[in-house]
Amino acid sequence: MEKKTEKEEKYMKELQDRYIRFDWAIKRLLRQKANFGVLEGFLTVFLGEQIKIEEILESEGNQQMADDKFNRVDIKAKNTEGDIILIEIQNTRELYYLERVLYGVAKAVTEHLHLGQDYSGVKKVYSISILYFDIGVGTDYLYHGQNQFVGVHTHDHLQVNTKERGAIVKRLPSEIFPEYILVRVNEFDKVAVTPLEEWVRYLKDGIITSETTAPGLEEAREKLRYYSMSPEERYAYDEHLNAIMIQNDVLSTAKFEGREEGLAEGLAEGREEGRVEERLETARRMRSDGLSMEMVVRYTGLSEEEINKL
Repeated sequence: MEKKTEKEEKYMKELQDRYIRFDWAIKRLLRQKANFGVLEGFLTVFLGEQIKIEEILESEGNQQMADDKFNRVDIKAKNTEGDIILIEIQNTRELYYLERVLYGVAKAVTEHLHLGQDYSGVKKVYSISILYFDIGVGTDYLYHGQNQFVGVHTHDHLQVNTKERGAIVKRLPSEIFPEYILVRVNEFDKVAVTPLEEWVRYLKDGIITSETTAPGLEEAREKLRYYSMSPEERYAYDEHLNAIMIQNDVLSTAKFEGREEGLAEGLAEGREEGRVEERLETARRMRSDGLSMEMVVRYTGLSEEEINKL
C-alpha cells in the first residue's frame, strides 16, 4: 500500500477535524433523540436557561434533498415545559424576512391551540434565527426582542392579571408573548471565550476546540464530524454546500447587474457549472499540495484525464 506523504497526512487530519455545518446537522442528525444533547446545549446557551427537549414537531422545513429549501432550514421542538421553540437558519438574503418570522411564530401559536380550547392553552414561543446575511444596521452579532408594555410617562413595565391553578397572579407580558433572537453570524469577529461565543464561532467557521466546555459542543465534537459520515452522506453534504455557494453567487450577480428576471434559470445553470468548477478547483489545490493522483480522484470524483488537463 502506498505510504501517505506528509501533506496527505495533513489533509486527512483536516478532514477528520472538520465538522458538519449546523444547518445540515439540523436537517439530518439533530432530530434523532440520541443527538438531542447537541440541540439542548445550543438552546441552553442562547436562551440562558436549562432546556430539555421533549419532542421534535413537524415543520415545513423538514426537507431531505439539497435542492429542497437549501436556502432555509428550520426545526420546531417542544421542551419539557410545553414551550414551542423554532430554530431557523437563513443562508441568503430574503425580503420581508421579519414579517415571515412573525408569520411563523403566529402559525406556531395557533397550531397548538385546539378549536374550542381555552386561551390559557396558548404556548410560549421562542424564535431563534441564525442569519448568514446582513439583515440591517447594527453593531452587535446577537439581538433579543420581546413584547413589553412600557408606560409612556412613568416608564414602568405593565404587569397583567392572569389565572393560574385557580388563583389570580401577575405576569409580565414577556412571559406570555413570543421572544425573538437574531444571530448575525457574519458580524462575529471576536476571540471565543464564553459558551455563547464558542457556539457562534462554530456557526460561522465550523470550529470546535478540544478545550470547549460549552453545553452541546462537546457532544457535537463526537457526533458532527464530517469524516464520520458515509461516502454517500459526505457527497450529499458537499452538494448542499455547493448549492448554498452557487445561490449566493447567482443572487449577487443578479443584484449587481440589476437582473432579477431569469433567476430560476440562472440558478439551475449555475448549480451545474458550479459543481464542476468546485471539483476542478479542489483538484488543483490537492495537486499543488503534492497529493497523489489516487487521493485526488477519490475525493473529487474526477477522472485522471480531467485532472491531467489542469
